[in-house]
Amino acid sequence: MGALYAETSGGGPWAWNQERAAFLRHLAADARRPGFALLISETTGLTGCAYGFSAGGAGSWWEGFDGHLPRGLLPREAAGELFVVSGIVVPSRVRLEHQDRPWNLARRMQRRLLADHRATLGVTLVDPRDDTAVETLRSWGWRSAGDDPHPALPPGPLRLLVLAPGT
Repeated sequence: MGALYAETSGGGPWAWNQERAAFLRHLAADARRPGFALLISETTGLTGCAYGFSAGGAGSWWEGFDGHLPRGLLPREAAGELFVVSGIVVPSRVRLEHQDRPWNLARRMQRRLLADHRATLGVTLVDPRDDTAVETLRSWGWRSAGDDPHPALPPGPLRLLVLAPGT
């Protein structure tokens, strides 16, 4: 999985070892969380993965997340109905082609993560300055939290995106 991440991260071969190591550290930290799930897609080799964990009703469940959860989502968090999609790793062609189609690999994996955990909503944090990541996630059905599709950025370096299970 680290190799797939490095190959799809956009960095050149010179950066792959660093990117692979950082990805594997992040994945290992998430794997220790209660409710962790990992989906792997493969044909003759690994073609993608998606992973995350259930957002529990108690305590801090996502480092760096403080203050980003709108009040309207607090009851869902308390009920254990939120699932944090921590990562979706797919080849660039999946990110660029047929993004809005239900059979898109990334869309299928994110739907499966939510369905398997009976989540009423998926959540993820993204750097709002990473236009490529924000637009890719939006093309897969992710929306900004709250009623306004383009709310003011919350304090801090991250933006919360949400995903309904059927998206």
